[in-house]
Order: sequence, then structure tokens, then C-alpha cells
Amino acid sequence: MKGIRKVVMSLLGAGVFALAALMLPAPVFAQGCAQCYQSAAASGPRSIQALRNGIVVLIIPPFFICVGVTLLAYRRRDSDGEDS
Repeated sequence: MKGIRKVVMSLLGAGVFALAALMLPAPVFAQGCAQCYQSAAASGPRSIQALRNGIVVLIIPPFFICVGVTLLAYRRRDSDGEDS
């Protein structure tokens, strides 16, 4: 019975997430807008390189945080207090 409850709760959570994503306004998904693209393209090669470096710098910390959390969860997956 607990397995069925877990599956139902997972499906319910996925449904709520999908509904919330569908209710977001269209401008939320407009990260690739034409005005931003034109502004970045017209700024020159040094500014474009600075933007690329900034993107890489901003991606590195979240990547390592996710890897760290995943490794911690993997290492502690069996330490729930039960003796085998």
C-alpha cells in the first residue's frame, strides 16, 4: 500500500509542476529575445568574449554544488539507521 501511495504522490507532484509550468507567462521563456541578441552582437569582440567568460564562470559553481550534493546523497544512501 505504501508503494502505491508513493507513486500517486509522485504523479500528483509531477502534474502540479506541469500545470505550474503551463501557467507561466510567455515572457518568462524569452531569454533569447532579439533585443538582447542585437545588443550583444553589436558590442564588439571583447564584450562578446567577456559575456562568454561570464557564462562559464556562472555555470561552474552550480555544477559543483550539484555534483557535491549528489555525491553526499550517494554516500549516505544506506545510512538510514537500519542495521543489516
